[in-house]
Amino acid sequence: METIIGLKGKDFVMIAADCTHAHSIIMLKEDERKISQISDNLLIATTGESGDTVQFTEYISKNIALYKMRNGYELGPKAAAHFTRKNLADCLRSRSPYFVNLLVAGYDEKEGAELHFIDYLANAKSVNYAGHGYGGMFCASIFDRYYNAGVSQDDAYEILKKCVAEIQKRLIINLSTFNVAVVDKKGTRFLHDITSKSEAA
Repeated sequence: METIIGLKGKDFVMIAADCTHAHSIIMLKEDERKISQISDNLLIATTGESGDTVQFTEYISKNIALYKMRNGYELGPKAAAHFTRKNLADCLRSRSPYFVNLLVAGYDEKEGAELHFIDYLANAKSVNYAGHGYGGMFCASIFDRYYNAGVSQDDAYEILKKCVAEIQKRLIINLSTFNVAVVDKKGTRFLHDITSKSEAA
């Protein structure tokens, strides 16, 4: 039921995640933050089992911070994505696997913008755009039609608004609000939420 979507521009990555926290057919929260700032240049959006998402995200965040303390520099987005995927794969082969799906978004001066799609089976791929959850299925055609490699941040936000409008129109589940975050050379920051009242251009 949860949905996270994202797309990569020339020098930025923008991701959006719904704010609902549900258990079975019961809505528990409508202000859940599923996008986490891992470092100055790294964001991770997660969906899955509620306990697993929190524990795994914190584990990755603290270990990336530990790496910086030990070595004096941060992991780039590619290295962070590979580190995340390796840990997810190791847990998958243990008695306590994590059921989490992730989008890892980052920016590095040398590597540029990176968006990595990682699922709960530890499959990982660098992509231009991606989505997890039922809502992500409705976004593939929108990304395919409107996405281009030179997309601006304003245009990317409008594309995400189109995606959210389609999700809210077609999905029987009420995902009323989506958090939006961007990472670029200026760092990470959250943008205005996209709600059912936001009009797609």
